[in-house]
Amino acid sequence: MGTEVCDSSQLANLAAQRIAAALTSAVAAEGRASLVLAGGTTPRAAYERLATISGIEWARIDVYFGDERAVPPTHPDSNFQMAEGALFSQVALPSTNVHRMHAEDPDQDAAARAYELVLPKRVSVLVLGVGEDGHTASLFPSSPALSERSRRVLPVIGPKPPPQRLTVTPPVIEAAQQIIVLTTGAGKAAPVARALRGPLDIVRTPSALARRGLWLLDAAAAALLDP
Repeated sequence: MGTEVCDSSQLANLAAQRIAAALTSAVAAEGRASLVLAGGTTPRAAYERLATISGIEWARIDVYFGDERAVPPTHPDSNFQMAEGALFSQVALPSTNVHRMHAEDPDQDAAARAYELVLPKRVSVLVLGVGEDGHTASLFPSSPALSERSRRVLPVIGPKPPPQRLTVTPPVIEAAQQIIVLTTGAGKAAPVARALRGPLDIVRTPSALARRGLWLLDAAAAALLDP
């Protein structure tokens, strides 16, 4: 779908508008929509803006997560906790429409398999971020999860604490109807360039899995892309 570059101060607004439009389109086409959220500072600001946009039929939208750390849902590192404060508590979204990853379950494989059962076969709108190492969701460079073709959710170990996580796998990203990638900062410029312009190498740059999506970048993150 290409790239859109804007001032970093405007990226959250732009992202909220694009997510809202994608959800509205999906609801109009199918009667319901599924939204998979990313964690992180940039997505949080976008969710706060999204909560202020009127006209979104939240009762027709089911919300999921692309990854989660192995912490309780009230923990500061929890993606669910972040999304609850930024978005869920601010809109008319029924609690039954929110499907969190129970990544704190001691049996992480069982938690991953349980999440596979509720995750739609094809997600309407998938929001992703990009790390300075090129990761997306909790798919890190050289992770064995990058070669997964049948499982759609897996337990993984990340390089930063808390290391234990659940993450969606490449088939979920590949099947998504619309992908929106949010990325800011000079530290992301190299992985963004590899993901969008380099040879397709998801082992080195997992975020390249989302190459076909809409990438919303600030000027610093887009600095190494061709004009």
